[in-house]
Amino acid sequence: MRLISTLLIGISSGSIYSLMALALVLVWRSTRVVNFAQAGQAIASTYLGYLIISRTDNYWLALPVALVAGAIIGALVDIFLIRTLNKRVKSGPVASISPVIITLGLLGMIRSVVGMIWGGDARAYKAPISTHGFTFGTTTIPFSPYNLLTVFTCIVVMVAFSIIFQRTNLGLSLRAAAFQPEIARLAGVRVDLVRTIGWAFAGGAGAVAGVLVTPANSLSPNSLDLLLVLGFVAAVIGGLESMIGAAIGGLVLGIGLALILEYVSTSLAFPSAFIILILVLLIKPSGIFGKKGGRDA
Repeated sequence: MRLISTLLIGISSGSIYSLMALALVLVWRSTRVVNFAQAGQAIASTYLGYLIISRTDNYWLALPVALVAGAIIGALVDIFLIRTLNKRVKSGPVASISPVIITLGLLGMIRSVVGMIWGGDARAYKAPISTHGFTFGTTTIPFSPYNLLTVFTCIVVMVAFSIIFQRTNLGLSLRAAAFQPEIARLAGVRVDLVRTIGWAFAGGAGAVAGVLVTPANSLSPNSLDLLLVLGFVAAVIGGLESMIGAAIGGLVLGIGLALILEYVSTSLAFPSAFIILILVLLIKPSGIFGKKGGRDA
């Protein structure tokens, strides 16, 4: 029962890491940028969700509002920052490092703005259903109805993205724009618009991850920084080119950390993420689903 409980907690945490990893993968695939501002975008969206909850006491309204806000913020970042950067810096050593500087700077700016509006104090984020573990007879496991909701929501989001990318013309355009943008332009694909849609999808996925993870912790301008780190580790474990890899990488990381926390030591939580990353990369440097010379759909 202890092992089952640990695995369930790992799956619940891993599913949230998978969403953040998916957000990072979506941006990387389309623009070859590791979006370090993803945590800032997610925290801004989560605070907007908090605003809805504080005014209406309705989590089910806050979740879609945060999702839409995250998508809009992601699209604006691409339109006003990334496109402008790409037009002005097209080659040279600066071209490769400029997006990193831009996204790190944006992360700091968003934190500052959020802190100016809502302050730096930690705030409670009300969960819509019970966070107490399920009870079977005299045994209570540390897996609650909210954990179950988290896993279910993440599965729905993952399946929705899978259908979009594999079964729709938009998904075909997104894959074409990511793989061969010049050929995609010749085929009539509006690459800039399609990439902006990819950034919007990433912003929405990151916002959902932020709203799901916050009720288990607290909300502050820096509260999603660890989620960004773990999401990035999960994305690299799975392979930065693969959406399936983002999902599997998140689960591998979540279950691995849960086992270490339960059976080894709670003080090893953070370094253990990088130990898992190193072990995976030693076996498969490109990640579990990473491929050399091509991109996974």
